[in-house]
Amino acid sequence: MIIVEDKNMKLPFSRGILTRSITSAGVDVGVAYSIAAEVMKELRKRKKKVVSKNEIREITYKKLLDHGYKREARRYIFWSEIRRRGPPMILLLGGTTGVGKSTIATELAFRLGIRSVIGTDTIREVMRKMVSKELLPTIHESSFLAWRDIHAPLREVSPLIYGFERQVSHVAVGVNAIIERARKEGFNTIIEGIHLVPGYIALDDMSFMYVIRVEGKEALKSRFYARGMQSLRPTEYYLRHLDEIIRIQEFIVEKAKEHKIPIIDNIEVDVTVNLIMEDLMKRLTEKLKRKGIEVEGIT
Repeated sequence: MIIVEDKNMKLPFSRGILTRSITSAGVDVGVAYSIAAEVMKELRKRKKKVVSKNEIREITYKKLLDHGYKREARRYIFWSEIRRRGPPMILLLGGTTGVGKSTIATELAFRLGIRSVIGTDTIREVMRKMVSKELLPTIHESSFLAWRDIHAPLREVSPLIYGFERQVSHVAVGVNAIIERARKEGFNTIIEGIHLVPGYIALDDMSFMYVIRVEGKEALKSRFYARGMQSLRPTEYYLRHLDEIIRIQEFIVEKAKEHKIPIIDNIEVDVTVNLIMEDLMKRLTEKLKRKGIEVEGIT
């Protein structure tokens, strides 16, 4: 057994953990696992019983270069540095129902080594158990049906969007409380959900929000059919309300443009995740430089 020594901690070397670190650089998981195995082989060749994280990082960096992954090697160093000395960050993924937020959040969590992934529907479900329908009717309905039990104050206001905004404003209280706790306790968090609408969420310097979009009625319809095969959520229920779901997407995108939040078109999950990872690197680098923190690995 090879022991990894880090400050006061001693843990067994894990190819799985190293694989995850390598995938954060944009390397395919199969290749990443193969490189992690090579790193372990190299450590055994050197007859290492105890090894530091820096040694593992140096060997991994060289293995990536040996395999021709020059750009990925720099990214690997960057994300290793962020995990080692960067301040905790909060990643928020908004977008309408069915655009793939949960799948993207899970993949980002794996690549970034983030253990805390929270859906806003979970927050709303907790609130429903605590607050009666008579008091807050909008949180007891789907986002596209929240308008049914309330009345828009003006005729010019869309009842659909008014009801959705009311639901968002209530759920945002719970979302902001989770963000505040994450900041205080200093842990990385990913939050995903339809209720992450720009303008309702309190963002700080280490909060990064993205709005995920799927363009076209047919593309969104296909996603509901695919999702229905992998979960208990009834496809036909969502298809009956497809027009309302698309209108909510338009509203969220409008808010994203208004608040200058990046909009990512989700055509393929791997491409979407890579786009977010690239943007995160750039934004993190800029923000850390302003704080006087230099991080190697990106040019």
